[in-house]
Amino acid sequence: MSKKLNIYLAGPRGFCAGVDRAIEMVKGALKKYGEPVYVRHEIVHNKFVVENLKSEGAIFIEELDEIKDKSRPVIFSAHGVPKSVPETALALNLIYFDATCPLVSKIHKEVEHFDKKNLPVILIGHRNHPEVIGTMGQTKNPIYLVEKVEDVKKLHLNINEEIAYVTQTTLSVDDTKDIIQEIKNHFKNVIEPKKNDICYATTNRQEAVKKIASNCDYFLVIGASNSSNSLRLVEVAKNYGSKKAILVEDVSSLNLNIFENSQNIGITASASSPEVLVEELINKLKNNFELKINEAHYQKEDVYFKIPQKLKN
Repeated sequence: MSKKLNIYLAGPRGFCAGVDRAIEMVKGALKKYGEPVYVRHEIVHNKFVVENLKSEGAIFIEELDEIKDKSRPVIFSAHGVPKSVPETALALNLIYFDATCPLVSKIHKEVEHFDKKNLPVILIGHRNHPEVIGTMGQTKNPIYLVEKVEDVKKLHLNINEEIAYVTQTTLSVDDTKDIIQEIKNHFKNVIEPKKNDICYATTNRQEAVKKIASNCDYFLVIGASNSSNSLRLVEVAKNYGSKKAILVEDVSSLNLNIFENSQNIGITASASSPEVLVEELINKLKNNFELKINEAHYQKEDVYFKIPQKLKN
């Protein structure tokens, strides 16, 4: 008789509106311009998505000078780019489309706004993440990066002068709360973003994991190791009571022996992972175990970001 597993499915999970829009933009460009369409950086951090788009005719590059045929269109990834990138595209006479998530664009506008007022800007984020590189490239003046609470006191800024802060959209709500508190404790005059910078999808997926983590012996987060929102979900699962939590990058190579001493399994997919991978994982488990699937009722997300008119058929 096969072993029984209780599956706790987090909801909402999987693609967010910004990821959906970026993928639709690549597909729209392929439909309109034919193959190939170039994409600067991974359009979203997910190998499955990238491989799919490659098979449809997308060519992924790191920098614009890698584009062999300058008559072909290029799309910038959902994470956002420094201002120098569209400037280079114009100088090279490229047809380009910017798939930056509108919630990241909002932060770029905030940074510009603070910069015009000559305010020093602190960015809470992870060094070398494409979103952080993009945000720090919005101004000529330096932006001060803070990765953890201890970094705040190391900043070479006058504690009495007015400062502003913004946040990478895919961080853990809990981590940023502590850093923001430290910024407010350390500096006398802090200007906050008009609205919380952590994106709705990041918050919703973290909250969904928090609700079920304490029921779980093992938590599986379908995502990528270079995806900030995926890694944060693993942390949240551990912090909120799951005995173990791991990132699953490749469902097909998941070793099922890890469930030997586990009965209650949590499953979610990061904002850059498609629901088809959740289905693949559940089917894999179904073939080896007897499953009882628990999925709480949750509010479906109704956020939608339009793709540019030029890419519509």
